[in-house]
Amino acid sequence: MAVVELWETLKQAIVAYTGLSPAAFFTAVAVAAALYHVVSGLFAAPPPPPPRPREEPETEPLPPPVQMGEVSEEDLRQYDGSDPKKPLLMAIKGQIYDVTQSRMFYGPGGPYALFAGKDASRALAKMSFEPQDLTGDISGLGPFELDALQDWEYKFMSKYVKVGTVKKSVPVEGGSTASTTEADKAPTTEEKPSEAVVEEKEAAANEGAQEN
Repeated sequence: MAVVELWETLKQAIVAYTGLSPAAFFTAVAVAAALYHVVSGLFAAPPPPPPRPREEPETEPLPPPVQMGEVSEEDLRQYDGSDPKKPLLMAIKGQIYDVTQSRMFYGPGGPYALFAGKDASRALAKMSFEPQDLTGDISGLGPFELDALQDWEYKFMSKYVKVGTVKKSVPVEGGSTASTTEADKAPTTEEKPSEAVVEEKEAAANEGAQEN
């Protein structure tokens, strides 16, 4: 009953204040609300544009590995990554590999930068970063260390391109290298007087004795 009385009171108020029937009043309210949404949509600010995806910097493609042939240990040090224009090289058991694609590991500032430009066989076998172990000399290593070095070699063979070998220098006493010449190769013989010359001298000596 209270709802019915409230509805009757509302209809009377609508008629008294607007002069419209309740149906006409609610229709006018609905039309006004629709017009408001249309007009507000026309003048509303456009939505912000979606964020642009981050553009990753383009990385230059790595040059193909260059075959170096036989390289001395001194020349190999020039490829330690200090010159970005040169390839990054590293050797294991005398075999040189191009590790430029892993510059983040073997280049300057990388965790294995000490191994670049060297034959680091002994250091890899012992997992050592001591300067005295940065050598290709693997004498005196134990079986477990040799197995670890073999694993490193298999990894390099499967991942990197072999570009050369390390030329071993053989030290000679006196700090110089041995060199042979044709004069050194030729045997030295002492000239001996022939028998004819000896006989002539003896004959001359006998004639002088007879005259006396």
